[in-house]
Amino acid sequence: MKSALIVDDHPVVRAAIRIVLQAEGFKDIHEASNGSEVMSLIREKNPRLVILDLCLPAVGGLDVLARIKSHDPGCRVLVFSSHDPLFYQERCLRAGAMAYVTKTNQLQQLHKAIQAVMVGYTYFSALPEHVSVMTTVQTTEKQMIDQLSDRELSIFEQLGQGKANKAIAEDMHLSHKTISTYKTRLMKKLGVGSAVHLRDFAKRNHLI
Repeated sequence: MKSALIVDDHPVVRAAIRIVLQAEGFKDIHEASNGSEVMSLIREKNPRLVILDLCLPAVGGLDVLARIKSHDPGCRVLVFSSHDPLFYQERCLRAGAMAYVTKTNQLQQLHKAIQAVMVGYTYFSALPEHVSVMTTVQTTEKQMIDQLSDRELSIFEQLGQGKANKAIAEDMHLSHKTISTYKTRLMKKLGVGSAVHLRDFAKRNHLI
């Protein structure tokens, strides 16, 4: 029986993915609304396919992906995310994902990705058009962003959205001091002098 696990914190998104999976012949479909539920469900249900969002409470999607591949290198993982593929697609590929589909696409793209993955192929979305016309400054900034760790990138994006250190700490189950340390480190790595400049940096590079 074709089985799958949907990992997304939005019920409406999970419902839409479930419909797509059912249309693709999946009968045994399970759901997780946060990253901390995933590994126990994988051990218990042993799904053939995991459809994974990156923006998750408790444990972030990139961390979840790493845990899945460490536990079962052969597990098929399809990332379905609102994050810009320019900065996340390659990371997911390196971490072992077989597909990356953005939520801005039509659901037909998700159908195609599932079909590809289930027969052993990879499926990655085309990069946005603005990549081909990036300025030298933007190219350099992308290289700086690419050097960030997965956790640094996640925190950078949240800071860029204007979230307070305390809120980020609560969402990621980290201390306020830890987030403050990451913020200082990010400002140093990216060469910016304030939270406003950090937000501008994120916006300029299409992270928010």
